[in-house]
Amino acid sequence: MSESKPASRPLWTGAISFGLVSIPVRLYTAVRDKRLHFRTLHDEDKMPLKQKMVCPAHGNKEVHPEHMVKAYEIEKDRFVVVKEAELEAAAPKGGKAIEIQDFVELGEIDPLYFDKPYHVVPKPEGAKPFKLLLEVMHETQRVAIAKVVLWGKENLAALRPLEDGMVLETMHFSDEVVSGTAVPGHEVHAKVDSRELKMARSLVESLTSKFDPKRYHDDYRDKVLAMIHKKAEGEEIVTRPTNEEETPRSGHDLVAALEASLAAAKGNARDGRNGHSRAPERHARSESPRRRRSA
Repeated sequence: MSESKPASRPLWTGAISFGLVSIPVRLYTAVRDKRLHFRTLHDEDKMPLKQKMVCPAHGNKEVHPEHMVKAYEIEKDRFVVVKEAELEAAAPKGGKAIEIQDFVELGEIDPLYFDKPYHVVPKPEGAKPFKLLLEVMHETQRVAIAKVVLWGKENLAALRPLEDGMVLETMHFSDEVVSGTAVPGHEVHAKVDSRELKMARSLVESLTSKFDPKRYHDDYRDKVLAMIHKKAEGEEIVTRPTNEEETPRSGHDLVAALEASLAAAKGNARDGRNGHSRAPERHARSESPRRRRSA
């Protein structure tokens, strides 16, 4: 696991409710959003621009916050106004307990359900029961499914052991996860012959290695930050045209692509054994990254 500067303050303080056992714990962030965020400036004076809330029915007149209300759109252009007091009455109570509901095998949980992880650290008075729970989960290879209120919202969560501690990972509820069968075109009608399957299997095996997260980097972020630093230092930036996307291969081209990929993978493996560390070359470009949750 990659190391980074630990958080100085806990994000949440409460307790794990394990039967009649209460384990005082703190939550710390387990991931940091390093996506690039840009401000929008006025091109003339480079001042940051501000957005205003306006009402199109009143000639785009700016609306003061005291005249703003919350509403839920039940159908297009039909809203139900909801008062803050009504929302507060429906808000989940408590907020200081991670209430364990069940224990399940980690492999039974599709990764689609996982959302955001937090490190779980016991308070000094909760060290022994925390250690007991951690060792039991390691021994039984189980994770705990729990309910927890974080920042006014009820969350489903999984408590799972790590080599160096415990993590709580918030989860999506079942009605939030879109099944693959609901996606148009999910059924793939194509035949794969034994030769293609054998070569693809060999390619997968040749590229198989132990997972090392330090091998992978956000190349786009690195390039943009390097460009920004150069511009900040007054260097001139010269852009170059990018290569066109390769068209997908099919039919006999697929076999040729597999053969070329397998040969390249074997060559890279030999380079690795000779002391040259480099990632295998990929002949197919990856798709655009999926939308990621905001932290």
